[in-house]
Amino acid sequence: MIKLIASDMDGTLLDGDSHVPPETYDLIRSLREKGIHFAASSGRRYDTLCEFFEPVADGMDFVASNGAQVYADGDLIDREVYSHASLKRLERVVDMFDCLHLVLFDRRRSFLFDEEQHYEREIDKDLPNGERVFEVPGPETNIIKASVFCDADDQVMDMAYALNRELGDRFVFAPSGRKWIDAMQPGVTKASGIDQIMGLYGIKADEVMAFGDAMNDYEILRMVGSSRAMGNARYAIKQVAAKVIGTNLDHSVQKAMREVLEAAE
Repeated sequence: MIKLIASDMDGTLLDGDSHVPPETYDLIRSLREKGIHFAASSGRRYDTLCEFFEPVADGMDFVASNGAQVYADGDLIDREVYSHASLKRLERVVDMFDCLHLVLFDRRRSFLFDEEQHYEREIDKDLPNGERVFEVPGPETNIIKASVFCDADDQVMDMAYALNRELGDRFVFAPSGRKWIDAMQPGVTKASGIDQIMGLYGIKADEVMAFGDAMNDYEILRMVGSSRAMGNARYAIKQVAAKVIGTNLDHSVQKAMREVLEAAE
């Protein structure tokens, strides 16, 4: 029996307009009544995810900022903060390439290392509360997410490789969307966040169903017993998932949630 459902947001649970389909809220409530937990697992920050799920936020779980923020029933159970020294190294390496533009995020702000016109907002990179900076904020600022925008067409994979060659001892680099690269902390992923939620509730991997479409969903799809790749997912994600379902435009996650609910009746 499925006891926990974990879903990515952009390209997965959200519709083509980046909205939560309205039926999602009732599904989350009904699943909870059956003892089935629902967790949003996303590159987006916790504050943003709470806005998306405002009607049901107090009755679900969150793995936010690619695993750096983990909340269960409204309680913070983990927060992974970036090393200040590692971020300074990341800044120096990004400066080597004229096509790359760094952004750091704390709980509320987006620290932009270039003028705003150098960036394109895309999926979870909407850059809320943008603040222009000229160096890495001091160590008293808790950075929970780092991303790099690549303005060179079709060069995200090459630049992710270059970043990995320079900084593979400090970060894991994963393409995110068309022009962004997430710089993630080693060992901190959506899977590590879901693993903590599983431990809290005493849930096993084969009792978890997870949905995803992008490379930052790779680890979680490899970990759970019932992995689902979206029809619009990256090729590698489709290869490692147990099953490929429809696209986010078809509300395919919601259809699967309904099937889990019916099976629990």
